[in-house]
Amino acid sequence: MGTVTAPGNAFLAQPPSARLQYFKDFAVAHPLLIDGKDRLLEAITESAPNSLIILSGPTGVGKTTLLKKIQQMLSAPPFEEAMPDPALLPVVTVEATPSESSSFSWRSHFKRLLLAMNEPLVDHKRRINPADRTAQTMPSFPNDRGATADYHYAVEQALRYRRPRAVLIDEAQHLFALASGRRLEDQLNVLKSLANRSNTVHVLCGTYELLRIRNLSGQLSRRSIDIHFPRYDVTKAADRQTFAKILQTFAEQMPLAEPPDLMQFWEYLYERSIGCVGILKDWLVKGLSVAIRQSAPTLTLQHLEKHALSVAQCDRLIEETCRGESEFCEDSDALGRLRLRLGFPEPARPTEAPAAAADGPRQRRPGERYPKRDAVGREQHHASSPTG
Repeated sequence: MGTVTAPGNAFLAQPPSARLQYFKDFAVAHPLLIDGKDRLLEAITESAPNSLIILSGPTGVGKTTLLKKIQQMLSAPPFEEAMPDPALLPVVTVEATPSESSSFSWRSHFKRLLLAMNEPLVDHKRRINPADRTAQTMPSFPNDRGATADYHYAVEQALRYRRPRAVLIDEAQHLFALASGRRLEDQLNVLKSLANRSNTVHVLCGTYELLRIRNLSGQLSRRSIDIHFPRYDVTKAADRQTFAKILQTFAEQMPLAEPPDLMQFWEYLYERSIGCVGILKDWLVKGLSVAIRQSAPTLTLQHLEKHALSVAQCDRLIEETCRGESEFCEDSDALGRLRLRLGFPEPARPTEAPAAAADGPRQRRPGERYPKRDAVGREQHHASSPTG
């Protein structure tokens, strides 16, 4: 994390709303955020233009902050210099909203995409030429009611002509929340078709609920890129140190007369945020709001306790998070199954590998005998004993 400038004493004279907004706008560049940003930017710029990138992580880890950073970077001058045409867009960002009915509304989603691209007459999009082969060969929709295909066609044409480097879809788990089985494949086929026909990278950013579409088909596995945005793990010493630095940085950026000593109750802060910086930041904003409203000189534990997540809420969050994290842990037997399916012999386990010659005696496992010559012949039966 780089050095950041703390707000000066003159800032304390600002109105309470301005002081609170300052802290809301502050984002700490912590290592997991930087790593996720680098990996996502590389995937967008280096992968095939019709790829699907699946960015998943626990709720409140900071995925929306990451997308905002990527949007800023793709819109920066170095990227725009290669796009002199004013009609071109560097990036398109949209948020998938939960459906109000029994199925996801693609029509509403497409309309939001068109609005994000500043398309005119969004409510009047129609495929005027019925002989257009591109329009005729468009795939059907799970809930196609005629106008949905018109909006899909309008989005496809807009992406072709505006040529953004990527379409960023936040809260993408809502696209598949109400689908299962065949309908889940249909939902995914709409996105694959749009990415393929518009030749545009699509980034699906959401919670671990997105993981159920990772290996839905071999074609998706080939065309998709998985990026995990994890939380900080208290069992790892490096993560504990980084979490402590994040707390210190947040404390220094609070527009208060005295920076709070957040380290004195860091375990409580980790416990009720489960190591997610986004949850921690929202919590600190609420506590800071109370402190500023009460004209308190600093932030105290009592300010934070009023807005802390309950034990039951944290328990549910960590349960979902651990289940999602396990999806990224490769099964120890997976390689063996893969090799058998491919026709290779199953790889030897580490304990079966031939031991290399060592300078000293090999350390034996409990119960393993020392090498010696066993007696043979009739005396063999009289040589063994229960204590031998």
